[in-house]
Amino acid sequence: MNTWYVAINGQQQGPFPLHHIQQSLSNGIYNQDTLVWREGFQNWLPISQVPELNQAVGFSAQSPPGISGLQAHEIDYEIFGAEMQFVEVELDPNESAVAEAGAMMYMSDAIQMETIFGDGSQASESGSFMDKMLGAGKRLITGASLFTTVFTFKGQGKGKVAFAAPYPGKIIPLDLKNYNGKLICQKEAFLCAAKGVAIGVEFQKKIGTALFGGEGFIMQKLEGDGLIFVHAGGTIIEKELQVGESLKVDTGCLVALTQTVDFDIEFVGGIKSAIFGGEGFFFATVRGPGHVWLQSLPFSRLAGRIFQAAPQGKAGYSTKDEGSVLGGLGNLFER
Repeated sequence: MNTWYVAINGQQQGPFPLHHIQQSLSNGIYNQDTLVWREGFQNWLPISQVPELNQAVGFSAQSPPGISGLQAHEIDYEIFGAEMQFVEVELDPNESAVAEAGAMMYMSDAIQMETIFGDGSQASESGSFMDKMLGAGKRLITGASLFTTVFTFKGQGKGKVAFAAPYPGKIIPLDLKNYNGKLICQKEAFLCAAKGVAIGVEFQKKIGTALFGGEGFIMQKLEGDGLIFVHAGGTIIEKELQVGESLKVDTGCLVALTQTVDFDIEFVGGIKSAIFGGEGFFFATVRGPGHVWLQSLPFSRLAGRIFQAAPQGKAGYSTKDEGSVLGGLGNLFER
């Protein structure tokens, strides 16, 4: 008989027999959002997604968001490059991929390109015009465009479309089916996906996270059952956190996390460390269970270093003729 473990306030409890979980659920001790795990599970799951725990107490298990109804298109892909990567997606006839506006690098002749409101998922295609405008508005809040572009192959055989990373880093391919249908990412991390994946907004409920988190009050929410491609800067590292295990991270280095991970912001400590340490006043604390992805080079850090190194003229404008033979020596006579 399988034994079960339960996560309560970040602490692992158990092992328990199946009837204990079912009885506690019936008595209201646990609810549909309580996280459980047993041997054979890849990740911790909310009770709402475990049929064997719901059937005995009269609940119907819920599928992860985006799983019910039409599923995302199944696409093949290949990632090229080392530091400046691009992903080439292979499409069968009438298959589609959706991407941020401006991400396309090249595409086959028989691929049709259509710019649409929202993300092209089933949720965004159904509903009234106002529903579509609301979905597009949510994307705008996350820093993305009101529009996405859908690429559909209308020919015979195989079609290919490629999407390029916007700055040096890595493209991470992730299958939402492996993460209970939902991942939370930093703003502007999304690059492209199979059509059917919903791109939404994840509001941070804690005021500290909202005000001082590197990603602010809003992060991207990717839901469904298809492939997604997320871009991050520098080198990418993955961490699997156990129940109660925590990790302190620079706020800009957090790329993505599963829905079971608790995310909060903490003050660095002493005033001297905060002012002169160079790490900022706050860092992110992520607490398991769950999976997190980290990047070594946030784009804000890269942009800051470029700005510092760029020649500066009067009133902050770039100097003229900075590529001349004299270079910086010519500036000596301008003072």
